[in-house]
Amino acid sequence: MREHLGDLCGDVPVASPEFRGGQAAADVVLAGLDLTGYAARRNDVLPRSRRGASRISPYVRHGLIDLPAAWQAAATAPPRDRTKFRDELTWQEYARHLYARIGRRNAAALRAAPAHPAHRWDRPWPETMNCVTSCVRELEEDGWLVNQTRMWLSSQWTVRAGAEWTSGEDRFFTHLLDGSRAANRLGWQWTIGAGTGRPYGFSRRQVLKRAPQLCRDCALNANCPIEDWPDTTPSAGTPEPEPLLRHDPDPESTGGPRVPVGRGEPSAVWLTAESLGDADPALAAHSGLPVVFVFDEPLLRRLQLSGKRLIFLAETLTDLATRRAVEIRRGPVADELSGRTVAVTYAPVPGFRRRAEALSPAMVYPWRWLYRPHAGAIGSYSAWRKGLGVAPDDHG
Repeated sequence: MREHLGDLCGDVPVASPEFRGGQAAADVVLAGLDLTGYAARRNDVLPRSRRGASRISPYVRHGLIDLPAAWQAAATAPPRDRTKFRDELTWQEYARHLYARIGRRNAAALRAAPAHPAHRWDRPWPETMNCVTSCVRELEEDGWLVNQTRMWLSSQWTVRAGAEWTSGEDRFFTHLLDGSRAANRLGWQWTIGAGTGRPYGFSRRQVLKRAPQLCRDCALNANCPIEDWPDTTPSAGTPEPEPLLRHDPDPESTGGPRVPVGRGEPSAVWLTAESLGDADPALAAHSGLPVVFVFDEPLLRRLQLSGKRLIFLAETLTDLATRRAVEIRRGPVADELSGRTVAVTYAPVPGFRRRAEALSPAMVYPWRWLYRPHAGAIGSYSAWRKGLGVAPDDHG
């Protein structure tokens, strides 16, 4: 990685000590999934042995575990834990539906101006603020955080300190192995009130409840800067309404093909970072074809992601190469695949659509949704859920 892609990374590439890429690693995680106590402990932070989070999100992000498979894996969990886990999967689906419909416009406040403090801080947090710096260290070293500490950091960044939320979201995205513009941006929008009008306030009370040793060991213990609830001022105005939040005039395009769509005979399977698992529909349909993956040089040079994210992808491709012929390329995707007849699985992200239009794949296979995107309101999670159709358990 350092030799071939190190110049595209924002740091010296080092693997995450907590997560390994690959279908084999994902299968181990899914087989060992024990959701007992998930509802009560999913937001516990410390000690780590108390954490109830599933830790499957990096594998879900890259299609090594798709949402329907994760949904089915919860079938035998205790009812309360099964319901909560499936609620979280449905939230991930909502994030994907929203991103598929409005694309990069999810980088602007959806429903309300972000909350901001009455008095801005000079920086998002002091280095001696243990509850935050310990979480930042875990983010930068492991490439993962429990949901609770993601809310702590994003609330501290914008709601209390007044820093621009998109720069904080970029910082998360740089390091998170499960980082996606769909889920990451929606999580920030929810926390800072831009998606709901009701910001999440981070204060010492949450730390004492979820990770009391962080307070006990903090140099600011006796003079805590987050002792009280954040002092915010009312949001100034509301964003210009996005018409697509109310209605999608073409939900079929948003959701992609329902059946394989073909224009010719493929000679290779093109895998994208959205869908790298063995169950990828294009991969499964063409078991005898070689696989090609392109590290998108212009995109990666602009993003300057942490090397651990690219290593996770490389480990995944290395694992796949034990079962299939895999070709790895670096450069602009359209250039690297020019002249190739490829089969690919539709991905509900703007970048896929642009590249697919340039390449005209021989075959495009359907994305494995929990729920097909609908045409109705999507400005809030509750409004979106009202428009959903058949439940995943009822799929044929």
